[in-house]
Amino acid sequence: MTTVAEPAELLRRLGPDSVTHIERVPTREGETVPWPSWVPDPLREALAERGVAAPWRHQAEAASHAHAGRHVVVATGTASGKSLAYQLPALAALLEDPRATTLYLAPTKALAADQLRAVAALGIDGVRPACYDGDTPREEREWIRQHSRFVLTNPDMLHHGILPGHAAWQTFLRRLRYVVVDECHTYRGVFGSHVAHVLRRLRRAANRYGRTPVFVLASATSGDPATSAKRLTGLVVEAVTEDASPRGGVTFALWEPPLVPGSGGEDAAPVRRSALRESADLLTDAVINGVRTLAFVRSRRGAEAIATMARRSLDEAVPGLGARVAAYRGGYLREERRELEAALHSGELLGLASTNALELGVDLVGLDAVVICGWPGTRASLWQQAGRAGRNGHEALAVLVARDDPLDTYLVHHPEALFGRPVEATVLDPANPYVLAPQLCSAAYEAPLTRADLPLFGPDAPAVLDELVAEGVLRRRPSGWYWTGEGRPEVDLRGTGGLPVCVVEAATGRLLGTVDPASSHFMVHSGAVYLHQGESYVVDTLDLDDAVALVHREEPEWSTHARDVTSLSVTSVRSYVDAGPVGLFFGDVDVTSQVVSYQRRRIGSGEVLGTWPLDLPTRELRTTAVWFTLSPRSLEAAGVEDVPGGLHAAEHAAIGLLPLVATCDRWDIGGLSTAAHPDTGTPTVFVYDGHPGGAGFAERAYRIAAGWLQATRDAIDGCACEAGCPSCVQSPKCGNGNNPLSKPDAVRVLDVVLASLPR
Repeated sequence: MTTVAEPAELLRRLGPDSVTHIERVPTREGETVPWPSWVPDPLREALAERGVAAPWRHQAEAASHAHAGRHVVVATGTASGKSLAYQLPALAALLEDPRATTLYLAPTKALAADQLRAVAALGIDGVRPACYDGDTPREEREWIRQHSRFVLTNPDMLHHGILPGHAAWQTFLRRLRYVVVDECHTYRGVFGSHVAHVLRRLRRAANRYGRTPVFVLASATSGDPATSAKRLTGLVVEAVTEDASPRGGVTFALWEPPLVPGSGGEDAAPVRRSALRESADLLTDAVINGVRTLAFVRSRRGAEAIATMARRSLDEAVPGLGARVAAYRGGYLREERRELEAALHSGELLGLASTNALELGVDLVGLDAVVICGWPGTRASLWQQAGRAGRNGHEALAVLVARDDPLDTYLVHHPEALFGRPVEATVLDPANPYVLAPQLCSAAYEAPLTRADLPLFGPDAPAVLDELVAEGVLRRRPSGWYWTGEGRPEVDLRGTGGLPVCVVEAATGRLLGTVDPASSHFMVHSGAVYLHQGESYVVDTLDLDDAVALVHREEPEWSTHARDVTSLSVTSVRSYVDAGPVGLFFGDVDVTSQVVSYQRRRIGSGEVLGTWPLDLPTRELRTTAVWFTLSPRSLEAAGVEDVPGGLHAAEHAAIGLLPLVATCDRWDIGGLSTAAHPDTGTPTVFVYDGHPGGAGFAERAYRIAAGWLQATRDAIDGCACEAGCPSCVQSPKCGNGNNPLSKPDAVRVLDVVLASLPR
């Protein structure tokens, strides 16, 4: 097995012309400290048998805060041993008090299963750790409630299964000493805002049974982790941020795929080679060289595509070698996920293409390299993914492959925006009324809300309760607020829009996987190509009422790409800046959108083969937006010739660059531009949050508009293309087919805005 002893040499072999920058992250020595005096001997001995002779300084510091009853967040780098920071106080408490319990929360099932293996491997008598999630068989759940003292679950199961049935958990809750919130930096946006209230409901339920548990949170290195943890839990939290663990050196390369001839003949403009194809080739070359590699990609479809291309290339080079590469993503069945994890641990798999399902703390021992296909959305995710390689202190290689996208192109040519910068602060908004209202209903269902409960849910709770009473959802009594419904409230924690859509093979009835409702109109519409473990299926029908997409096996020579149309109306303005010819606004909007058609594009070249209409229902969204207006006279004075094209191009690029300054994904936000919007009467560009009530991203953009739009302007102007391309102003999700667009006028539009806005 080859290890990455000389990452720079491997890069030279793979394709030196594509590397725009190499950053060297040096090796770091670790600093251990003696075991805290309160750690019981059996726990020390169990850890010593697992190779832990002494804790790193940050582990002992965080664990001692928790043992002393102080809520704490440990925010250090990937593979820094954050698990021990919560295992020490939790397991010490379980050893000292044979009745004590601990609740562990992970954002993914894979991470919870990995932590279950780690705790069980210590072999400490009487702990009886167990996972309690959607995969847990019914017959095991009662045993876990009654006997497990270290329960590992996720926020979804806490919300749907534990808190509504808290009476069945009263023995566990009455003895609850610690609540562990792992990878807490992932709780952002609407999901994070929901989780913040789920944790408050947990605190309320524990208090009903006489317990005030200590919260121990673990986070990737993040901006202001104490404030983020306080917003998430509602508690004052100590922060431990000095990482004392050792780290092997990392060679981090920024990689821009080369230009290749276009599909329109000799006179066609060159196009950028796809990041998926480039990442698949890097994964192939790494596996051929014996380098154990994990390729991260943003989408489920992308993970399948990279694995499929790599397997084909490997089998052509060395027959049978393709079997040592697989895809890993959400939507797989439990058995498939566990088999893949075991194969990766054993070394049976040499390469894996994964969504961010494997980004979080799952212990992937022995990986040598990571390929990151496209900017993952935040610096925190970038370093989490890069940190999956070299986890035993060995040298590691990380490669960020740029997509044909404004932000990716900007980053690979501006390494200073990535390296030496602090990671982002987590953005979440528990006061969002679209989050707070259903969470208050859930709390009232679990037990009537009293005035004493209201401070838990923030200063907006009384006003929202009044609205819920007026709607007849809650009933006010002298003793509190009561839920009036027959069943439990319907709450969608992850903002996916309801029950997942099942993807079923029509001929056999076999369940292939699931797709969240919000993505179903784009991923499994009639005629869509759906990939599962390298096999291609075509969707026959999408039944939204029954949440089922029926598919058949087929290997078409094209991929499918849905297109939608959007309209927007302003309902209120919360804040604005009057900057002469330019106005900058933040407020509430109503967005109506509909997927109306899809394109078939030839695999490899991307050539558009045609457009097919779709008949899908419209979707309505009330959310928050940031928008700017410009006077027609200012645009004329700046020489803007194509006003719609300039605004449209500026909108696309602004959406693409927003993830640089807010912890969002390009697909978390949407936009609209028009030369004369009916609500403003002037040329306007809108960027809105793609979640009901907003997720905090548009507000963040409003607060730092000058910096965001300056980066947008620089990305467009710095692109080497002549008329605009996916690297600057074209958008992969444009419902208008990227028409009209004017790159030079987009720069002029943004120059007008930046010249007027206060810095």
